[in-house]
This record gives sequence, C-alpha cells and structure tokens, in this order.
Amino acid sequence: MTSSLTGVSKDEYSPEVKTAVRAALDASLLCQQVQKDLIGQVSFTKSDRSPVTIADYGSQAIIGKLLKETFPKDSIIAEEDSEELRKPEHSNILAQVTGYVRDHIPDASPGDVCDWVGLSSQSVTERFWALDPIDGTKGFLRGDQYAIALALVENGEVKLGVLASPNLHVDIQRPQGKRGCLFVGVRGKGSVQMDMDGGNKRTLSVSRIKDLSGAFFTESVEEDHSDHLFHQRIARKFNISKPPLRMDSQVKYGIVARGEAVLYLRIPARSEQGYKENIWDHAAGAILAEEAGGRVTDAFGRPLDFSSGIKLAKNYGIVVTNGVLHDPVLKALGFREKSA
Repeated sequence: MTSSLTGVSKDEYSPEVKTAVRAALDASLLCQQVQKDLIGQVSFTKSDRSPVTIADYGSQAIIGKLLKETFPKDSIIAEEDSEELRKPEHSNILAQVTGYVRDHIPDASPGDVCDWVGLSSQSVTERFWALDPIDGTKGFLRGDQYAIALALVENGEVKLGVLASPNLHVDIQRPQGKRGCLFVGVRGKGSVQMDMDGGNKRTLSVSRIKDLSGAFFTESVEEDHSDHLFHQRIARKFNISKPPLRMDSQVKYGIVARGEAVLYLRIPARSEQGYKENIWDHAAGAILAEEAGGRVTDAFGRPLDFSSGIKLAKNYGIVVTNGVLHDPVLKALGFREKSA
C-alpha cells in the first residue's frame, strides 16, 4: 500500500515538501486502515489520560523513519514517545502497530517501530520538524475530523506545513460530498489544497469579507482547553448568527485558509488559564492560514513563538482570521499585555 504523488512531484517542490507530503500521505493511509479496522475497539491511555491509539504510533513511526533517512541532521519534535510502547504489558499493542506499519515497510520489526517512534526529541534546535501523528485523537475515535500534521521550523519560523485530513470534505459548496484533503503551505509561496491522491490542486485564499455577521467561525469540539461561552460572547458582538463549525484538529486552520470560515478562536477556559499550547498543534496550520492571506496571533496580537520549546510558552490563546478582521477581533477580545 503506497501513496500517489500525482501533482506534487514536480520540480517546483523542494525535497522537504516532497518528503513531507509523502510522509503525511503514507501515514494517512495507515490511519484510515486502523480507523476502518479498529475504531472503538483499541485504545489505551498515557499518564495524562489523553487517548492514544495504534494509529498514533504507526503514523509517527512511518513519518519518523522517512524524515530521518532523508534529513538525518534534522531533529523531530513529536507528540508521542516509545516509552509506553516498549512496556511488556503493551506487547499486544506493539504487535498490532507493527502489523500496520508492515503494510508500508514490509521488513519492519517491533524493535524498528519503537526506534522510529523514539526518534522524537524534546529539544528545539535551529531546524526541526514538528509532528502530531494524529491531531484530533478524539475526533479520530469518533470517526470524525483529525489530521496528520507536519511542519518544518527553522530559527523559530515555520517554513513548511502539511496537513493530511482524510475526513474533511473537499468542496466547501458540497459538505456531504467527496472527502479527503491534503493541505500544503510554503513560506513565501502560498498554500494549496489537493485531493489525498495529490490531484486536483488549487491555490487557497481566505475570505475577504469585512462583515462577520453572515460568516462562519470555527472552534474546537472539546471544551477542555477552549472557552466556548467566551467565544459565543465575541460572536454576538459581531452579530454572527450562524452556529460555529466545531471541528477537532488543525483542519480549522484549513477551513479558514480556503475561505469557508473567517474566524478561528481558541481562548483558554477559565479553569485552564495557565494552559500553554503544544507547538505541534499549531505549526502546520498556522502557515497554511498565513500563506493563504490570513493572520495568526495569540489573544494579545503577538505572533506565535515556535522557538521557546515544545510549548507556545510566550503566547496565550489562538486567534486566526482572514486578516481584514483581525484587529477588530483582537479589540473585541479585550486582552491587554499587562494581563498576560
């Protein structure tokens, strides 16, 4: 089982883009197969109780191996590590992960899989890849939205972002139609969307509307780290009448980038005031929205800082708009620097 690179293997693409696209597509095939076979049957929890699935490890193993083989000097900062996977009590999980990885890498051994997953580092370097092997795990388990999210960061700036979103509708005019989107954003070269086989490529552009009243805004499904009530108050300030598009994962950046939604808010809930976002949850999506003409900051209007470790330690909340409406939204949020 291999992915097609039709439409994305032309000379205009750098080795980094080609490799990231291939890795995300291969990993998405594995995730789709796991979801088809095992959804609702196999999951276990890490120490923080967040769900993790066989697909997380399989996806990270495939991507980690390809990145290290192609760019051996680059580091990888990813959500998972191999500590849990190596424990004897999880040998059955490891066996299943290995089975799915072998569909793509036939000679993979359980030890290889652990090693590839374990390539992840916790140290930010001058050049590194930020990877979320399954962004939106709860969405994945529900059979809803999730993404394989991969970004290249150099000297604190995201240079490349790739999102493979197997369950996202392709055409914003036909939300019940064909599904499966691949998003690619390259610094200074724009953002594109294509089908999961690499075909039907089109350039993305945010909506240019100046009035939010008739527009959609998007937010997370879960309220764990996001204040839905506060979001609703902001929506009322702009007379937004449409219900929010609630989606798991960074696909929210993608629907802003392609003009389907105009605003994405992620303001921490009151009980989560000290919460800091993980860099792999935003790096790929942020460049997609920016390169499509949008603007991405925190709630204070500060650019997202990907140079301070695995957390966005210097930021508070996430605000993504079409650019035109960014300053009015920040003003409506009402945050001030001294309150950070």
